[in-house]
Amino acid sequence: MAEPTDARSRNVIALTTAKQMRALAHPLRMQVLGELRVNGPRTVGALSEIFDEAPGTLSYHLGKLAEFGFVEEAPGHSTDRRERWWRSAHDATNLQAPCANAPAAERHASAAVRHQIVDVYSATLHRAIDAAEELPREWADAAVSSDAFAFLTPAELAEASAELSAVAEKWYDRGTRGRAGTEPVQIIVHAFRRP
Repeated sequence: MAEPTDARSRNVIALTTAKQMRALAHPLRMQVLGELRVNGPRTVGALSEIFDEAPGTLSYHLGKLAEFGFVEEAPGHSTDRRERWWRSAHDATNLQAPCANAPAAERHASAAVRHQIVDVYSATLHRAIDAAEELPREWADAAVSSDAFAFLTPAELAEASAELSAVAEKWYDRGTRGRAGTEPVQIIVHAFRRP
């Protein structure tokens, strides 16, 4: 499939170590990282107001995120020496399920971060439901929540997963920040064998 001519280059960090996964598997850290990715650089003070957390707590968690390469300082935004701005170091995170013979620490850390991701998605979906009646009608009508059951082979599931990921990437490429009439939209894709 040809890339659109206006496609953005996506900067992705891969989670490859148990320490890195455990660092991200904290609910506040994951939310802070998401905030910085969606809304851009913020100060500790601004993040403190958004998440109703003490500045010291946020500074600690930002330090942990920085230690593992998730965020970085954004000094170009500072208006004085006391302000400390932070930005996401990447557009997205890639987490592959560990192989069956991976060390136990890696398997457990991977499960912890994946559970946290699902918890953040769930909270985001609950907020979207609560906010829907306040949205302009065209935004509420354009949203969708659906699922489907299919009986597939592993190869077919892999094909379906790739197609769904390609749809999300297509809209990521098109959705540049700052275009007239745009707002942040989150596309969540899950495809898995039912337990």
